[in-house]
Amino acid sequence: MPVQLHLSPDPSAVAEDFSRFFFEALKDKDHFTVALSGGSTPKLLFKLWAEQYGTAIDWSKIRFFWGDERCVPPNHEESNYGMTKSLLFNHIDIPEENIHRVIGEADPEAEATRYADEISDNTDSEDGYPVFDLIILGMGGDGHTASIFPHEMELLEVERFCAVATHPESGQKRVILTGPVINRARSVAFLVTGASKVEKVSSILGGAADAKLYPAAHIQPTSGDLHWFLDEAAFQG
Repeated sequence: MPVQLHLSPDPSAVAEDFSRFFFEALKDKDHFTVALSGGSTPKLLFKLWAEQYGTAIDWSKIRFFWGDERCVPPNHEESNYGMTKSLLFNHIDIPEENIHRVIGEADPEAEATRYADEISDNTDSEDGYPVFDLIILGMGGDGHTASIFPHEMELLEVERFCAVATHPESGQKRVILTGPVINRARSVAFLVTGASKVEKVSSILGGAADAKLYPAAHIQPTSGDLHWFLDEAAFQG
């Protein structure tokens, strides 16, 4: 399915553009499952949701998961859950049971297994795999996404729903959704901003020969929609 490109002037406008997309996606839905990401643009996004959509959205019909999480406690400054809680969950009316966090302080391998079971119990399924309504992704300057780095491309194809990834520089462990789960989502949305991403964005969206070296290029939903929300600095059209 062709990529749907959404171009905005700056990161704040990307957050606003994606928020409108998200609000429309929720309409007429009785329940909605979404996997979140960390990073600078989601920080803008979650703050915007809390401030402008706090009462406009029925949060009780949304179940929140994470596409990747650092193996740190929830109060750690690098916790994706902790960031989301402080910017969004603390400011909206949402049932606690709708928030499915990765227990980052647990043993990584054991937590990957447990989290896969929790996902299976709370999402639709297809061909034995969980199906999210929406997965939000970012992309690093090396082309990684959802903590699937170029040195661990096998995580794009493993049969497990969740796995443990390792940051190539720090060695930090992260619990992640694997490629087959991401590519079964009904919608996948990349939120990518900044000039440091322009080379990889151009390669991936332009279908360059080297694009397959980057994990983000392998995110191609089998039957869902693929969206790239970009600011002008990240896009070279």
